[in-house]
Amino acid sequence: MTTLLGLAPTDLEARGGAHTAREIGQQPALWREVGRSVAASRDDLDAFLQPLLARPDLRIILTGAGTSSFVGQILAPVLTRRLGRRIDAVSTTDIVSNPRECFAEDVPTLLVSFARSGDSPESVAAAGLADQCLSDVAHLVVTCNPEGRLTQEHAEASRSYVLFMPAESNDLGFAMTSSFTCMTLAGLLALGGQPDGNLVERLARAAEEVLATRGTSARDAVAQGVNRIVYLGSGSLTGLARESALKVLELTAGTVVATADSSLGFRHGPKAVLDDRTLAVVYLSDDDYTRRYDEDMVAELRAALPDGRVVTVGVGTADEVTWALPGLDGVDDAALALVAVLAAQLIGLYASLARGCTPDNPFPSGSVNRVVQGVTLHPLTA
Repeated sequence: MTTLLGLAPTDLEARGGAHTAREIGQQPALWREVGRSVAASRDDLDAFLQPLLARPDLRIILTGAGTSSFVGQILAPVLTRRLGRRIDAVSTTDIVSNPRECFAEDVPTLLVSFARSGDSPESVAAAGLADQCLSDVAHLVVTCNPEGRLTQEHAEASRSYVLFMPAESNDLGFAMTSSFTCMTLAGLLALGGQPDGNLVERLARAAEEVLATRGTSARDAVAQGVNRIVYLGSGSLTGLARESALKVLELTAGTVVATADSSLGFRHGPKAVLDDRTLAVVYLSDDDYTRRYDEDMVAELRAALPDGRVVTVGVGTADEVTWALPGLDGVDDAALALVAVLAAQLIGLYASLARGCTPDNPFPSGSVNRVVQGVTLHPLTA
């Protein structure tokens, strides 16, 4: 019988999870499409970006709301190293509520907006506030929705460039899955210089193997009375940990408490969340130095939690890593995050189904919305 992520499609449809499962499963194919699209746009992208990047005083701000903000948190560390310049990940929610602080320095700025729909009030407002507060700003918009307000405002603007994701990445499910990874990959390819020419294919193949083999692992991870999940990582993988915790909270409608931190930061108070029903997932950096700190935390967690309640995700052999990611040795952690996040997406999906939630719409009452509602935008006066 044909299955999707180890689940029967008819069962997924009946339980309200068909969109989410399909959107998790389609990611390797969409990444290949993103790779081709960015390559085809390279000349136009470079014509837009290179004059900006040639300016030594340029500040780059990576922004978005919710999951889209975590795109920036994952990309900022590796792009800072690659480009050798200041890059800040600042959420649109922080920009909108505190624009004078976020834009306190009136320096040449490239605002990179990541947005699935481009229709959230903060996405549009943050770009407008940048124009209002700064005398020299350009915009790179990375979005999955060609009809969104952000696209409409920037598609024809002389100081803007809009980079579209594949149409299928505009997720129909509540939780961002393929939209998140497509925008992360596009940001890395667009801004990070020329990568290993085989990078996208390596990522796609690794993801295909994970998706084909890890459904049972995800189901088992949450099948033994787990009601709390902790995600930890370092550097770019701290942003991934935050996205992972949000996926579980969203897909289980908050019935599983999920939290995130850096591997070192977790000891400083947040460790109090641990109990015998906690699952800990640690994303292992592929940087040898950084990974030592991740592994120290793994050893500490294994001493504190019951057997089987600590899961590691990263590059290594099956003896070394619980969820070994194949063929990704030497890949930057920001790229590694694209495959590693599948652990959180699968765990979130199975946890949602196990609790009787409907993953495609975990909040049927409308108490939490796919595109945020209820935001009043207040004018910024001089």
